[in-house]
Amino acid sequence: MKKFKIVWDYGEEDDELFDTYEAAYEMGNYYQACSEQGAEDSYLSNPGDYPYDESTYERPDFEIVEVDE
Repeated sequence: MKKFKIVWDYGEEDDELFDTYEAAYEMGNYYQACSEQGAEDSYLSNPGDYPYDESTYERPDFEIVEVDE
């Protein structure tokens, strides 16, 4: 049975498998939003250690790959 998973542009693969491409893509977008929110939260809690600029922040990119289960 074919499943789908998320592979990030920095080489890390998520362990979670999805039944559809769309479900994997939606989760990838959610993780991107969480990444940006986390960067902003870290900046707000300690701006000296965690620089953040909304206009230049780059979300990590991902691709969805098909795998055989």
